Amino acid sequence: MFTFLLVFCLSLSKNVVQQQPCSNSIEKQKIEFMKLLQDKVVLITGASRGIGKAIAEECVAQGAIVAFTYMSSEEKAKALENELTANGGRAKGFQSDAGNFDAAQLLVDAVVAEFGTVDVLINNAGITRDTLLMRMTEQQWDDVINTNLKSAFNLTKAVQKPMLKARKGSIINMSSVVGVSGNAGQSNYAASKAGLIGFTKSVAQELGSRNIRCNAIAPGFIETEMTAALDEKVVQDWRNSIPLKRGGTPKDVADVTVFLASDMSAYVTGQTIHVCGGMLM
Repeated sequence: MFTFLLVFCLSLSKNVVQQQPCSNSIEKQKIEFMKLLQDKVVLITGASRGIGKAIAEECVAQGAIVAFTYMSSEEKAKALENELTANGGRAKGFQSDAGNFDAAQLLVDAVVAEFGTVDVLINNAGITRDTLLMRMTEQQWDDVINTNLKSAFNLTKAVQKPMLKARKGSIINMSSVVGVSGNAGQSNYAASKAGLIGFTKSVAQELGSRNIRCNAIAPGFIETEMTAALDEKVVQDWRNSIPLKRGGTPKDVADVTVFLASDMSAYVTGQTIHVCGGMLM
């Protein structure tokens, strides 16, 4: 009798051991197919081209529901919306001026009404009005500060309510290496991007106790439609001055953005990550 029970137990144990890898395999497949931003609602300003568009595309690819803003061209916004949703993704464009305080609040209200909440805010709206300080007009200064810096204040203040309610959230501000090092002929742009870094650190300290994170990304020389119009020799000289010997791509920035938006960076806040190939160390 004892021998029979021993054989039975060994046989049962063997079957359990043999079946275990199958169970582990299924769990592994679930993890492998789980996307980093699955069902997170991501609001992106300035997503019509370049870095912003790459961020929108990567967020959708990682399972996010994307809300993006556009200023004027409804046709271009619709084209981007169709592109983002072509393979089953969820995305919608909202016409809004991020630099307008009241419009920012209405935008967030509309996104919450459409998708239920805002899990991630990406303040990417930005312009340049480059010229030497002696030639810079007040309007050129105000335009850059309003679009690049005030817009981040407007949207961050607006998303506080749904994020505080959920007791979680990730805010990502698109700064620049110019905001760290400065650059001749870009005093307005450098001031706006440096301001974003200070703003990021302050917001991180204020909202951290509510599990709301705030980080900044400082891209370096990123090759986009704008740089494609420059003289190739000038572009190559810039590439040669970078330790990695190449310009960055919008996807390089988008990948870091996805990391900061996802739960993989759950213990990262108040930081500025340079995506610059080593041009600034």
